[in-house]
Amino acid sequence: MTSFTRAHWRLIIEDEPRSGAANMAVDEAIAIAAAAGEVPPTLRFYRWLPPAVSLGRHQKVADVDVAQIEALGYDLVRRTTGGRAILHTDELTYSAAAAAAEPRMAGGVMDAYLRLSNGLLSGLQTLGLQAEKAGGDVRAGRDVSAACFEVPSAYEITARGRKLMGSAQSRRQGYVLQHGSLPLVGDIARLVDVLALPEDEAATLRAQLSTRALTLADALGVDEESSLLDFAHVAAAMSAGFAETLNLDLVLGALTAAEIRCSAELIREQYATPAWTQHR
Repeated sequence: MTSFTRAHWRLIIEDEPRSGAANMAVDEAIAIAAAAGEVPPTLRFYRWLPPAVSLGRHQKVADVDVAQIEALGYDLVRRTTGGRAILHTDELTYSAAAAAAEPRMAGGVMDAYLRLSNGLLSGLQTLGLQAEKAGGDVRAGRDVSAACFEVPSAYEITARGRKLMGSAQSRRQGYVLQHGSLPLVGDIARLVDVLALPEDEAATLRAQLSTRALTLADALGVDEESSLLDFAHVAAAMSAGFAETLNLDLVLGALTAAEIRCSAELIREQYATPAWTQHR
């Protein structure tokens, strides 16, 4: 495993959940500030309220049932990163943002993906889970559905032979931003309820997701009320894994005033606009 010179990163563990547009805007605002050298590289853990369906940057909005999403009271947002649809609920979400020159982010997409996946694995081991990562040659085929958790891609995290974490990365404007989802509890196939699929295809996909993906509760074999699944507990364990594996001093911090202003602008001008969310 590659060793790194000790570095200081900021750690943000959000006490309160945010809307879909706000979460995506905050991630990008942090990345922009990190690229400009205004803040340290940042590891952030957060939640969503209300639950949100996020689309990959280039995913067709026709993949989802917008009316059903609205009827269920969910947000709909488009990520700046690629990949397929995710329903964000009952989960821990992480983001790692830094200037592209940061050694842990250097190289290509897969180089950084591998390093960050090693940090994720270490965090899960801290929780008592022996998880694995998919091989570097694993790619989702063209015949997969619109659901992110149907199959793992290269270096994504699996447990008991099923996908546990999905991640996506963006490299632009001098920064690298990677974020991903760790489902804690609940029905892993709930996303199917908001996909635009015929009834028979939806039933097939629901059955496939139930056998190909799982939550942290399933992976650990614990009751959904277990304290092991508490957001703060899981965030602390994942932080420890990142720090150990990537040789980091994680300093607990908060968003700067400039990041808050930038995120508000991004919400207003991008993430909360139909022009962005429904542009394909």
